Amino acid sequence: MGSFPSVEQDFRRRVSLIPGLGLGLSVDVYSPDLFELMSRFAGEESSPGYLEIFRATVPALKTVRRHFPASRLTYHGEGLWVTQPEFSGTPFVKEELNEVARQLAVIQSPWLNHECATKQMAGYSFGTYLPPLCTAESARVVADNIALVQETLDGAYRQRQSCGPLFLLELPPLTYFSAGTISVPHFFRTVADLVPCGLVLDIGHLWTVYRYTSVRRDLPLDRFVERFLEEFPLERVVEIHVAGLACHESDGPVRQDDAAPEWIDAHAAPIRPVSLEMLEQVLAHPRLVQLRGVALEVDTKPVPRIVEEFRAAAKRFGPMIERKTAECAAHTGTLTRSATHRIERRHASDIDRQRLQDAYVRYARIASGQQPPAGPEWQGVAEDSTGLDRYRRHYLPHEILHWGGEVTQMFPDSCRALADAGVPLDGLVAWWFQKARPVDQPYDFFLLKIERVLAFVGERAPALLALAEREAGALRRAYAEASDTVEPSPEPVR
Repeated sequence: MGSFPSVEQDFRRRVSLIPGLGLGLSVDVYSPDLFELMSRFAGEESSPGYLEIFRATVPALKTVRRHFPASRLTYHGEGLWVTQPEFSGTPFVKEELNEVARQLAVIQSPWLNHECATKQMAGYSFGTYLPPLCTAESARVVADNIALVQETLDGAYRQRQSCGPLFLLELPPLTYFSAGTISVPHFFRTVADLVPCGLVLDIGHLWTVYRYTSVRRDLPLDRFVERFLEEFPLERVVEIHVAGLACHESDGPVRQDDAAPEWIDAHAAPIRPVSLEMLEQVLAHPRLVQLRGVALEVDTKPVPRIVEEFRAAAKRFGPMIERKTAECAAHTGTLTRSATHRIERRHASDIDRQRLQDAYVRYARIASGQQPPAGPEWQGVAEDSTGLDRYRRHYLPHEILHWGGEVTQMFPDSCRALADAGVPLDGLVAWWFQKARPVDQPYDFFLLKIERVLAFVGERAPALLALAEREAGALRRAYAEASDTVEPSPEPVR
């Protein structure tokens, strides 16, 4: 009986199935108009080598696949919170994984990319990503959860190929703060040592690691990137993302630091020169040996700007990226593509999971302003709480009241009636986080916001509940219709 391949060997067999994709775009089906965008490339000298599609509905993805039959499409997932210790026990996890497998099959994606981040923890829901706790037990739990996802995808694809699409774990963004007891690259090294996943190195996210950790006080940016890449498992990087950076639109004083402004990852914002300089540094690294694609993240960005930025990136990096991704694919393709073995799980103990569960309860309460930072993983934040304070006072209220659906526009009549009744809408933020709530359905922040506003009205102004329910019903119907509908151009774009 032959011996099982190592984790690294298993990864290399899986990634050997993925061709070089070159320079592409990471897009949303709905915004901007994907069909208009791609039609604009018809007369361009360079066009995207692939499109990475953010999770949508199956009907919407079928429309995209039908109208771009020859295009290479990959998939960016959402809602699989692999950082969370209760992930495998989530009531609907099997349903979610099966849905993801369906969507991957529809667009024929070679990978499932997912942020190493979460929008829900310990019964508390947020609107945008929060990074994981960078601890050893957290990394072991993430590895176990990735193994569950990969095992499910392998099973779903067993009749078609030797293994399912490769799970890619993406470096998360920091929104002003980070907590943990080990470094970010050490965290990813631990995960990579335990499970045969690929990685996505997001350049904008990397910049936020520099900006919002103490390392900024000790190193210039280029030296930080050099040291980060020395420790990070760069040989596992399959894709690189590049997006804009900008100060957030929420109110509050922004400290303008010429060396490092208070930028965060912002897909609608222009791609900064500093991001391109970092990309150049990463592309030149000798341990970048499994790269398959580089994508500009352009969802929510105006079409003319997307075309302009892609044109500039293609001119500066296109031949280099095309050559690099082709060489990486050809080198890995020389490996024997034998069947992969069953991925080992249970690297994390029950004690790991329980400790991490307790730690995420604390995390949620600290992030939402219900308690001060405490515990060894929060020591650095406690010593300098500037970033956390900014997140809690400005970013988080904006997220609940304005991001992903302006509450006053979603519920105009109800909000006017609440104001007349002396119930301030600002109270929704504190109410939202006053207690943990069971997570009993897949994550959708827009639908979640509808549900929470209804509950808030029912508790604070029950006489207005019928009015709010009428507005909620109209919102849900419109949202369901829009989610399944994408409007292609009159003629298929090929």
